[in-house]
Amino acid sequence: MTEGMINMKTYDLILFAGQSNMAGRGISTEKWNEPAPLLLDGAGMEYRAVSDPEHIHKIEEPFGVNENNPNGIYEPGMKTGSMVTAFVNAYYKETKVPVLAVSASKGGSAICEWQGNEDYLSDAIERLEKAVLYAKKNQIEIRHKYVVWCQGETDGDRGTLADDYKKKFKNMLERLRKAGIEKCFLVTIGEYNGKDGYEEAYRKIRHTQLELAEKVEDIILVCDEFHTMKARELMKDSYHYFQTAYNEVGKVAGENAGRISTQDSRFFKQK
Repeated sequence: MTEGMINMKTYDLILFAGQSNMAGRGISTEKWNEPAPLLLDGAGMEYRAVSDPEHIHKIEEPFGVNENNPNGIYEPGMKTGSMVTAFVNAYYKETKVPVLAVSASKGGSAICEWQGNEDYLSDAIERLEKAVLYAKKNQIEIRHKYVVWCQGETDGDRGTLADDYKKKFKNMLERLRKAGIEKCFLVTIGEYNGKDGYEEAYRKIRHTQLELAEKVEDIILVCDEFHTMKARELMKDSYHYFQTAYNEVGKVAGENAGRISTQDSRFFKQK
């Protein structure tokens, strides 16, 4: 294999985790009529750990729509369109390595429910492990294992203290590291768009996330644009966005994650 070429059965395994803005609540309207993008040829596949664990499928929106575990991550009928396809397209353009994508996001979930105590994180790690086993059985090489994380609105609603959020985030990341995840690509939360006075609480959660990315190794900020969407009238309700916004955030996050992944691979090769 010549320098720069990637085996067609080499993938980067990415767990897409968090709450509803990772799960995807995107819609199109007359004003914001941009649909979710189609997947670029060869850019990636979805591993459906719950609904079809013996096969992989071309990524399409709504991503993860059938991945509902009654004993874990379960939100039937809620996913409508996410940032995932836009992310994968942009990531693939940067890396030339396709993504093996795993859905593991639950709307309305707080960080305390992602601690590995028979909770959403436990389900997410099980999905990750099943994807790794599938790859091994089917002669698929996994180059890197990452998580893309977008969550925190519920902690704003609950008034979670910054120190508590940091502690639980670090614990979650440590559990993910033990499961083989190398880096957490962070997409920060946006503004609150309702009438219940949570605006300052959301800002605190976002700033806490930015501080985590600044100070904790392997938490990499890849997009901080959701907080611009309220002023641009791209929020469809108190918490969620039109598909245009998810597409934009996914593209920016995928580009940045792809650049980081490419740098990592060069570093490992040199070592």
